[in-house]
Amino acid sequence: MNIIEKIDQTREFLSSKTGVSPEIGLILGSGLGSLADEIEDAVKIEYKDIPHFPVSTVEGHEGALVFGTLKGKAVMAMKGRFHYYEGYDLESVTFPVRVMKSLGVKKIVVTNAAGGSNMDFVPGDLMLIEDHINFSLRNPLIGINYDELGNRFPDMSRAYDRDMMQIAKSVAESQGTDLKSGVYAWVTGPSYETPAEVRMLQTLGVDAVGMSTVPEVIVANHGGIRVLGISCITNMASGILDKPLDHSEVIETSEIAREKFVALVLGILERI
Repeated sequence: MNIIEKIDQTREFLSSKTGVSPEIGLILGSGLGSLADEIEDAVKIEYKDIPHFPVSTVEGHEGALVFGTLKGKAVMAMKGRFHYYEGYDLESVTFPVRVMKSLGVKKIVVTNAAGGSNMDFVPGDLMLIEDHINFSLRNPLIGINYDELGNRFPDMSRAYDRDMMQIAKSVAESQGTDLKSGVYAWVTGPSYETPAEVRMLQTLGVDAVGMSTVPEVIVANHGGIRVLGISCITNMASGILDKPLDHSEVIETSEIAREKFVALVLGILERI
């Protein structure tokens, strides 16, 4: 079965379970799934029940799609995502984005928990992703290209939508949130980076580093979906502070930043 057939089967299944025709997709990273709890008239479907969907295996990723409305907008939200380091291939990691496109999604807000490599950042900061570096050198578009999904050679010069970035900055200012901005680097994980690797990323102009997001953004651009990316800086990257890194810190800091994160995204949804 090829990916087109899988997308069609998954779309038909989801359409049979919900009457929502989503216009905005939300991908909620580690510890950030609480935003989905704000969805009104919610229909929740666990990943394990969805045809061709992988299952989240990481703490902080509940593993469910939630359909409904937020600030008057029809949305579908991923409470937890899939990662390459879990052993899934990149077609599986990015499959939900393909399904979003098939269901009618035009815009995606993608979020993650990331380590800060910018020395001006502190845990709990929110960072608007202005661009990224694919440090893994892996690409989800390698293989057969189906023209109905997108152009063989998609442009990535504006991977993150500039109009939505301006809206995000305006909303943050109105809420009194110090929204940082910068470049995000994707590494495969699951081991954290070494201090030497972090120093190299800093030299390359990287402000935050994490183990997700970039494959989804590539596939969204391939499908013509506009993207807004936000990182929650949950820890400083390896070597910046003289202490070991632990995933529990990611979850704890995400919870601390939850209120301003939810307020920011809800404010953005009102205006996009």
